[in-house]
Amino acid sequence: MRWIPVLSKRTMFICFILLFLLYLFYALNSCLVDENKFTIKYIILKQHITKYKAAGAHFASLFGFHVDENYKYRHLNQNQVPVKRLPDALIIGVKKCGTRALLEFLRLHPDVRAAGSEVHFFDKFYHKGFEWYRDRMPPTLEGQITMEKTPSYWVTRSAPKRVYAMNPSVKLLAVVRDPVTRAISDYTQSASKRPSLPRFEDLALVNSSAGWGGSPSVVDASWPPVRLGVYARPLRRWLRRFPRERLLLISGERLVADPAAEMARVQEFLGLKRVITEKHFYFNSTKGFPCLLKSESRSTPHCLGKTKGRSHPYIDPRILKRLRDFYRPFNERFYQLAGMNFGWP
Repeated sequence: MRWIPVLSKRTMFICFILLFLLYLFYALNSCLVDENKFTIKYIILKQHITKYKAAGAHFASLFGFHVDENYKYRHLNQNQVPVKRLPDALIIGVKKCGTRALLEFLRLHPDVRAAGSEVHFFDKFYHKGFEWYRDRMPPTLEGQITMEKTPSYWVTRSAPKRVYAMNPSVKLLAVVRDPVTRAISDYTQSASKRPSLPRFEDLALVNSSAGWGGSPSVVDASWPPVRLGVYARPLRRWLRRFPRERLLLISGERLVADPAAEMARVQEFLGLKRVITEKHFYFNSTKGFPCLLKSESRSTPHCLGKTKGRSHPYIDPRILKRLRDFYRPFNERFYQLAGMNFGWP
């Protein structure tokens, strides 16, 4: 005795859609054949489409599908449970360029879930293994993006190789800003924790205490806040492992001046529907920084924290010029690797 194979739910659903499309094509063709009766045919066609939409929604629900207001089908699993997954995307840097702001802005999106703090897996705790790393990720549903932010990955030499071993298709995001401003911001953060720290000028320049009439002052390229602003070197390491289309460089300046526009680029890069728009932001003139009208955890306006928009110390313009002259050739190399000009002075 021969058995007739049972059609799967998905196959039956596809057959239904094809039959509906065939009917729709026939109805449209009938309208176009008789132009004199087009108006009447159009009204009848709309009625048929409305009936078929209602019938299609009911039919789809029998097979575990839901139809939203735009009649786009999506699969619903009533028993779906959030699980912890390794990251689909990483914010890898750069320190004091706006990585925290980027992460908080991304948390506005319902399809993004991010680790609450910097995990430092690929620079400090890689020996603990991927299961340890996974356990520190937030639970996500299928279709949501798992993210993590640790800015020190940008300058960790072994990080590109380790990230590639986890997932060659992972998406990488890096925020960069004018390296002179970044260095001052880096120093300001350290000085807020260590009031006894020497002046910025004394750390950024060699022989700065000798005065401009004495020994020539040169930029101390070994000082970490200065060295970190040479973006071309780390970028070259990341591009040896990952193709250019896997790494999005975000302007820290534009993230402040026009957060909605920069977040549109980020959402497109991550393959997300554009949900984060102008309606989510307002500019705080006191802090000089964009704040959020609402977020994942708060429905009231709030800023990112008292450390954001911290006042910088006064720096002699001549020292700023010396630093800009130092960075200019490095910035040009970075622009070439990045494929875009950030317009830093």
